[in-house]
Amino acid sequence: MTTPAQGNVIPPGTLYACDNGKFGKGWPGSEAWFTWLRATVGRYGRDRCMWAVAPDVPADAAGTLAESLPWLAPIRGLGIPVAFAAQDGSEHGLIPWDLIDVLFLAGTARWKTSPTAHRLALRARERGLAVHMGRVNSRRRMRIAQAFGCTSCDGTYLTYGPGTNLPRLLTWVGELHNTPTLFENET
Repeated sequence: MTTPAQGNVIPPGTLYACDNGKFGKGWPGSEAWFTWLRATVGRYGRDRCMWAVAPDVPADAAGTLAESLPWLAPIRGLGIPVAFAAQDGSEHGLIPWDLIDVLFLAGTARWKTSPTAHRLALRARERGLAVHMGRVNSRRRMRIAQAFGCTSCDGTYLTYGPGTNLPRLLTWVGELHNTPTLFENET
């Protein structure tokens, strides 16, 4: 995962996804963000880009829809999949299903781990869309993402103490592959 403010270098042959930096620090403004996105895709390649999330308004579904809609076609015009950041309230008809490739479960921690978000994830999967969950920084949250049928997730857990946290993270991933969930047949 990379954002405009991170300056991450994507290793050769590695898949990557582009977030916009709206949550936290790093939002450079719409035009600068799109210039960054275009340059990132040009540098690392369309074929390796899993998706780019359109600009959003954290925890605001109506604001996110208004902010994102003008950017869906330009993102697709770069030849990469389009992700839409679902927020608290997106379940009220505020997701442009036919214009996106990835449902990004964003919003508050309470909302994105709720039964409501789970239903949206299932609906996305039924439509053949990938599902991503952001801010997954614990074993519990990874289990929830797996149970919801997420195809990817991200978080900053590894950033803070990689020497200690990488072995833990690898253990969690191993557990996810070896322990079925109660919802396994739904995803």
